[in-house]
Amino acid sequence: MIPRYSRPDMVAIWSPETKFRIWYEIEAHACDAMADLGVIPRENAQAVWKAKDVEFDVARIDEIEAITKHDVIAFLTHLAEHVGSDEARFVHQGMTSSDVLDTCFNVQLTRAADILIADLEGLLAALKRRAIEHKDTVRIGRSHGIHAEPTTMGLTFARFYAEMDRNLSRMRDARAEIATGAISGAVGTFANVDPRVEEHVCDQLGLVPEPISTQVIPRDRHAAFFATLGVVASSIENIAIEIRHMQRTEVLEGAEFFSMGQKGSSAMPHKKNPVLTENLTGLARVVRAAVIPAMENVALWHERDISHSSVERMIGPDATITLDFALARLTGVIDKMLIFPENMLENMNKFPGLVMSQRVLLALTQAGVSREDAYAMVQRNALKVWEHRTDFKEELLADADVTAALSAEEIEEKFDLGYHTKHVDTIFARVFGE
Repeated sequence: MIPRYSRPDMVAIWSPETKFRIWYEIEAHACDAMADLGVIPRENAQAVWKAKDVEFDVARIDEIEAITKHDVIAFLTHLAEHVGSDEARFVHQGMTSSDVLDTCFNVQLTRAADILIADLEGLLAALKRRAIEHKDTVRIGRSHGIHAEPTTMGLTFARFYAEMDRNLSRMRDARAEIATGAISGAVGTFANVDPRVEEHVCDQLGLVPEPISTQVIPRDRHAAFFATLGVVASSIENIAIEIRHMQRTEVLEGAEFFSMGQKGSSAMPHKKNPVLTENLTGLARVVRAAVIPAMENVALWHERDISHSSVERMIGPDATITLDFALARLTGVIDKMLIFPENMLENMNKFPGLVMSQRVLLALTQAGVSREDAYAMVQRNALKVWEHRTDFKEELLADADVTAALSAEEIEEKFDLGYHTKHVDTIFARVFGE
């Protein structure tokens, strides 16, 4: 992933230095467990820890790999250069490369999940604050992009809060599912390594032993993890799209914060474009692009093939780094987002009273008019408002069929805006539990 869309803490998880440090810890903890079991001499296990403060030389490992054509062997060779070849002769005993690679990958994904969980918690705090701030800020709700009925900006924020709260639960579940390790040997039978070694290594790394592995940890776990990232990314896009629509000139009910000195266009000085949320829409596509390859990695040959490896070397860093950046960016957008209540009211009244059509329809049916006739009566007056920009209430009052069923006072009552917001407190209590 490019630095433009990266944050340092997440990037550090995927650095070669971090990867080799985790590989080292896996091997060292495995040696400790083997020594405890009497499989290898205690002094050899202790010797491995001589490298605990070593900064592994990435260039040197790459140099060795250029000859061996095998990254784990290259690392083990470099480790022996620090520990001593005789002292290191029991390192990796009974293990296969995937024991190191898969366990390391899951450590990295687990650490990445911890950052993403914290990101989601920060976003939720921002959404909740804005929801409470605009709990009673009335705006028009839209379906198919067309005015429907009144809602509030607070409910819009609350809806996004609930969606992201579900994503927080999904992310925690994904972390739990991916937090497994395997030190089970060539085909997962523990033929040359005791299962207690796996238990010790996993315990030291904050993982749980994979109940049954082959040469690899089953990839359905990874598919579920990346699918969760894809869902979170889609929710980011969902919010971003709403903000982009709100910032359209014809709507202008909300907008991204526009900082001093910011420029919107190289050609048109007046432009204030929703560039951050447009960017988030694009980043969501990048994260979702990892989902299908992760799904396709589930089906491996027999006890293992290597077709998953190249995919994961890319989607692991790319998807988590991108999503981390996107969540942080969205939190900033929500935190500083400008809201224009006066424009919300102006938009709602663009076709005066029209959005109260359902209340009139229901009142007519309750007054004894058939639903079919009531619908026709309301629609013909609504269409006049669409065509001539007249006042819907005035059209109804001038319609003899309508006034035969409803009094002027009854018609007037159907245009009470508060009717549509009377259950906002109930919804907030459901969402926020307060």
